[in-house]
Amino acid sequence: MITGELKNKIDALWEIFWTGGLTNPLDVIEQMTYLMFIHDLDDSDNLHARESAMLGLPYESIFAGEIKIGDRVVDGSQLKWSAFHDFPAQKMYSVMQEMVFPFIKDLHGNKESAYAKYMQDAIFKIPTPLMLSKIVDAMDELYKQMSGLKDTDVRGDIYEYLLSKLANSGVNGQFRTPRHIIKMMVELMQPGPDEVVCEIKTQNLIQNKVA
Repeated sequence: MITGELKNKIDALWEIFWTGGLTNPLDVIEQMTYLMFIHDLDDSDNLHARESAMLGLPYESIFAGEIKIGDRVVDGSQLKWSAFHDFPAQKMYSVMQEMVFPFIKDLHGNKESAYAKYMQDAIFKIPTPLMLSKIVDAMDELYKQMSGLKDTDVRGDIYEYLLSKLANSGVNGQFRTPRHIIKMMVELMQPGPDEVVCEIKTQNLIQNKVA
């Protein structure tokens, strides 16, 4: 459950989108999800690099060297959140729109993958450099707040809170399985590495039975 300072930071971030002209809740959540993914790519890449160094294993960063984006070849390090978040607003906007966003759209080499199919229609909708700069600063503050809450399912709580804002559009409810329920399911089922767990929603069963 989102409370206190974390809730205030999420509301402040939402307000930046709203006052900047992006008022459709679905668009706001979509754009925030893309940006969180971009931020987490950087964190995940750094984590894998540190773990590989500790274990003495080779690791090639997804941002290493030059990367081809469309007809351009760019320095991969510019695509890292930790690099472009310090750029001036106009440069940050150009990098995000022309480099980072196309990069994440084509990140998965398999064009038939679920990732590729989901991202094929993804559109960068943030309208101005100033708005993007404010959003990036607000998200940096949000992640600082999140870093002190590692023992909770803070990411799931954030998404649940964001999705609850769809209530005004008549689309509300529980969209995720709470982390403690997931852990319980894993402990009970004890799935092997090659097995797949399929979760069937009770609501779906009821709807199908009624239909």
